[in-house]
Amino acid sequence: MRYRLTFIAGVALGYVLGTRAGRERYEQLKKSARQFTENPAVRNAAESAAHSGRDIAGKAYHSVSDKVGGKVPASVAERVRSLRDRSSQNGGEDDWGTTNT
Repeated sequence: MRYRLTFIAGVALGYVLGTRAGRERYEQLKKSARQFTENPAVRNAAESAAHSGRDIAGKAYHSVSDKVGGKVPASVAERVRSLRDRSSQNGGEDDWGTTNT
């Protein structure tokens, strides 16, 4: 499925960049893309994927930290701590503008 979506996105991009249909067709494609991304079902699916990704990343973090323990250099550990602090101070939003619910 991922490869199919990547292929479709590539075809759409190639069409937009390579077309000689003019500004009208470009605006029509842009409007269709905007409607797709503003669709509540698409937004809910994206939020759900982001949430489950955060859950999996959290589980992976705990699993790796248990196995690695104190073997990580201090500079790397400090960087991870600073990133974690930055994300917690961000008011519940990540860099993409989605909520951490």
